[in-house]
Amino acid sequence: MEIHPQHIRTDSLKNLYQPFGVAVDVLRLDLLHPVVSGNKWFKLKDYVEEAKGLNKKTILTFGGAYSNHIIATAAACKAEGFASIGIIRGEEPPILSHTLKAALTYGMQLHFVSRSDYAQKRIPPALTEREDDIYIIEKGGFGLKGRIGAESILQYCESLLYTHIIASVGTGTTLAGLITSAADKAKVTGISALKNNHSLEAAVNSLLPSTLQNLFSINHNFHFGGYAKYTPELLEFMNSWYQKTGIPSDFVYTAKLFFAVDNLVKANYFESGSKLLVIHSGGLQGNNSLPPGTLIF
Repeated sequence: MEIHPQHIRTDSLKNLYQPFGVAVDVLRLDLLHPVVSGNKWFKLKDYVEEAKGLNKKTILTFGGAYSNHIIATAAACKAEGFASIGIIRGEEPPILSHTLKAALTYGMQLHFVSRSDYAQKRIPPALTEREDDIYIIEKGGFGLKGRIGAESILQYCESLLYTHIIASVGTGTTLAGLITSAADKAKVTGISALKNNHSLEAAVNSLLPSTLQNLFSINHNFHFGGYAKYTPELLEFMNSWYQKTGIPSDFVYTAKLFFAVDNLVKANYFESGSKLLVIHSGGLQGNNSLPPGTLIF
């Protein structure tokens, strides 16, 4: 799949945060690809290469009705010549989400399973008969290959310039890749998009070598009610942030990330002289589920 690294850049927010003695740059991974944007291709690419090497014809993965990973996998599979299957959490709704409708346009077969079956990663019997043909990727690209792929994110910037690297956290795979590539040269912080999911720390550590375990922190205070939840305050911030910076965000992940950074900087959480790199992980398609006219971008 072709990506366009020449479009990846850091956007200075100098005027906004200079009064607090902090420099903030945003790594615009949302500009990487129109569909497989942000961190998604980084997490997928090593799995896709292994599937090719094993001569698999189909890639199967897991996700919810609003999963960025689902649509990214569907688009990547079409581009790379794979059939794709999405195991979707919960009963099939009468009206599909914009995310699932888009996944269908890329040829993904959708199989809806109960939440208990989803939690246990049970694959429908009709698909288990095709085991030899199917390559399985965990939800969100979680796993060692996902982490290794995410390590290359920092190749698109001069990461050694920064004292802090901050990213949104879902499964923890991208954060693990950032921790590994940053080593101990910058403090890595995750902003959890999930409510009180304190198992994230263990999940991230499970992907790290022992020498890098616990060399990070996850802030759990900016979830706005939980995964894919939002409030009028968050939506107002998204529009205000776009007006001030020209950077669009999504209500599931990156709006909560930028809101957290904005509030932490203004609360003098970071020492004067700190240089922050904030990772824009894409996923803007999630905004399609908001009522028309909610956002100004």
